[in-house]
Amino acid sequence: QLTPAAFIHDVMDCFAEAEGKRSHDPLYCNPHSPPATGFPVDNIPVPVVIVGAGPAGLGMAALLGEAGVPYKLLERCSCIGSLWRHRTYDRLCLHLPKQFCELPLMPFPKSFPTYPARDQFLEYLESYARRFNIEPQFRQAVVSAEFNGDFWWIRTKEVTSLPIGGEQDTYSGKTTLYRCKWLVVATGENAEPAVPEIEGTGRFKGQLMHSCEYRSGAGYAGKQVLVVGCGNSGMEVSLDLANHNAITSMVVRGTLHVLPREMLGCSTFGISLWLLRWFPVQAVDRFLLMMARFIMGDTTNIGITRPSLGPMELKGVSGKTPVLDVGTIAKIKSGSINV
Repeated sequence: QLTPAAFIHDVMDCFAEAEGKRSHDPLYCNPHSPPATGFPVDNIPVPVVIVGAGPAGLGMAALLGEAGVPYKLLERCSCIGSLWRHRTYDRLCLHLPKQFCELPLMPFPKSFPTYPARDQFLEYLESYARRFNIEPQFRQAVVSAEFNGDFWWIRTKEVTSLPIGGEQDTYSGKTTLYRCKWLVVATGENAEPAVPEIEGTGRFKGQLMHSCEYRSGAGYAGKQVLVVGCGNSGMEVSLDLANHNAITSMVVRGTLHVLPREMLGCSTFGISLWLLRWFPVQAVDRFLLMMARFIMGDTTNIGITRPSLGPMELKGVSGKTPVLDVGTIAKIKSGSINV
């Protein structure tokens, strides 16, 4: 059986052989010629470029390093796991058990709880980087990536200021050009805040923020707060505000699947994975919805209507993940959160 390391080495050998043959082909254009930029740049050849030093980028770097494949890991911030470090609220914990969230070749410490907290997860990422000697190129923002049929040309600029709230980065004049055969984009699906255009926000006199700027409800006791959105972030921000005695309301735009984080003493996610190995997705969805109704009741009664497709089928069709409840539903039922 071919191991991952052997597979990567075989691919790299094929790449080296092909490059050697092409150098003797009179009809083959020179792939080492960088695209015209109009300004001086550093030109760095490397087999693999990874963009993003979050969990996915670190995992890829570790696997490549263990296989002996050179790479460059580019990160626009000054630390690893920047989204977890700078754009998350204080009470954040993993919503899935740690065994489902560990990176390749290194499990979480046994001393960590089933659902590690944000700081514990960051500690794990730092330990992971040290163990596999991962040294990202920090403050390198990728501003363009072009593929000429044989190579990727990755242009970066050095970041001098990186605002948290979604404003534009500021750059120095330092520009670097990387030439690579493989480009791995590991920037994360939630890397940039999405703020909807809402009529009248310019006249709103109160505080307006995205969830990536929210830290804690400690300063909101007795204040009226409207949370727009009811995904995992919206649900948990609403819960945190209610726990700090804010007058909390939450806007639910469409249909939504909410499942308890655990069923029968086990992770809902783990149960779902096990069931999907043996049963059709529709049968698994029927079981999940039956258990959710038994544990949480009919969510329609609290203003949350479920989609016609089941949670797992909807995930497969649209990519929309069901919300895992960590206490918000109980707060809605008690009247602490208005939907």
